[in-house]
Amino acid sequence: MATPSKRSGAQSARTALIKAAKKLRDRVDKLEFAEPVTHVYNPLRYAWKSHEAYLSMANDAGAKVLFLGMNPGPWGMAQTGVPFGEIAAVKDWLGIHESVKHPKNEHPKRIVEGFECQRSEVSGRRLWGLFQSKYEQPSDFFKRHFIANYCPLVFMESSARNRTPDKLPAAERELLDSACDAHLRAVIDALKPKHLVGVGAYAEKCLARVLEEASYDAHLSRILHPSPASPAANKDWSGQATKQLIHAGVW
Repeated sequence: MATPSKRSGAQSARTALIKAAKKLRDRVDKLEFAEPVTHVYNPLRYAWKSHEAYLSMANDAGAKVLFLGMNPGPWGMAQTGVPFGEIAAVKDWLGIHESVKHPKNEHPKRIVEGFECQRSEVSGRRLWGLFQSKYEQPSDFFKRHFIANYCPLVFMESSARNRTPDKLPAAERELLDSACDAHLRAVIDALKPKHLVGVGAYAEKCLARVLEEASYDAHLSRILHPSPASPAANKDWSGQATKQLIHAGVW
């Protein structure tokens, strides 16, 4: 199997990640989605300062482990611009607290309040909480790991109900996947990870597709998604995820 392509010139991992995110941000902004989706948020646009600050925390030499989520949660990345970005974790542990603007066509029931939002994303609290319990400082975590989301967009119906990317019509999903696959390849090229870990089945499927198409020399695995909507995740999620990571040889 081939290894991820070498970075051109002296371009660092951080520079490559920021460049790839900007390209993805602009590309998905051009996509259109039909009902029942009525509102689409792009945190890479209105929360760019936070997202760029997060990307700048990546190890410039790359990462051994890449975790991949599906798309932003309404109380996490949609508010902070950081993958699985539960507000307390982003502000108090990662040290990111940038100003966040409002998205276009904002839903009145899903106002973006940025770091002033009083809601907490359980998935993000669990995921970042696991890493915080294992690594004293964020820099210790980023020496070997990085977290990204496959899709940067948040989809909502008229009722403000969240609609995940896997529920989109095939034609819409095909165009979205094309943009997201290209970005994922760029992230892998930048970081050159040896382990690709899907946070949940959907992310694992996306990684498997890109892994097969590009023939990257990396080990694919999956951890249980930390969403409280999953009954299994509500029973010692951190313990289960830790066992899965140890079994996969990640830890």
